[in-house]
Amino acid sequence: MAHIASSTPGPPSVRRPVAGLLLAAGGGRRLGGRPKALLDFRGRPLVENAARVLREGGCGPVHIVLGAAAEAVRERADLSGYETSDNPDWTRGMGSSLRVGLAALAGSGAGAVLVSLVDQPGIGAAAVARVIAAYAGGAGLAAAAYGGKRGHPVLFGADRWAAVAAGATGDRGARAYLTEHEGDLTLVECGDVAEPYDIDTPPDLSRLASPGAPRAGEGQ
Repeated sequence: MAHIASSTPGPPSVRRPVAGLLLAAGGGRRLGGRPKALLDFRGRPLVENAARVLREGGCGPVHIVLGAAAEAVRERADLSGYETSDNPDWTRGMGSSLRVGLAALAGSGAGAVLVSLVDQPGIGAAAVARVIAAYAGGAGLAAAAYGGKRGHPVLFGADRWAAVAAGATGDRGARAYLTEHEGDLTLVECGDVAEPYDIDTPPDLSRLASPGAPRAGEGQ
């Protein structure tokens, strides 16, 4: 059974930095082939907001995995200050992007990685900061929760990266690993500061224009 993070954690321990890993390679198949990284969010490509959320939540460095229309994403989005990698196998699903990102961060000196998805604009910096706080408090495997249900972002201590990558296949990403290691997982309730919806289908696009979607840094 997953552990529930205390709402009043003790003093954080001194730990290595937490890298942010943004998976932004999706081609938006159910959106008619519109790459998710380039969806318009308040006048700018969605990938910019997602990357900024990681940085403002306390991640550093922040690494972005691109795939569909990677060249166009680099041309249209301001990704200065972020590291990027291309996933040539992005059509095979999220698992391949997770492997690319973890490989790119090997040797970065980060003690953990916080993984987020480009198509969840309802999750802002406040949720990122809460999960990082769980790591600072000693958790090596943690995830945001919404009403007690596991969601994103998810944090993996560096000693877990090889095993996570080995099991990352298709669109399941790290799901199998998280299920197998549920007893080690710390859940961090974030339902009061974030909404975990995805932008997957045309009706979901209306959420990008919703004033309820938090800007980076809001809700902290």
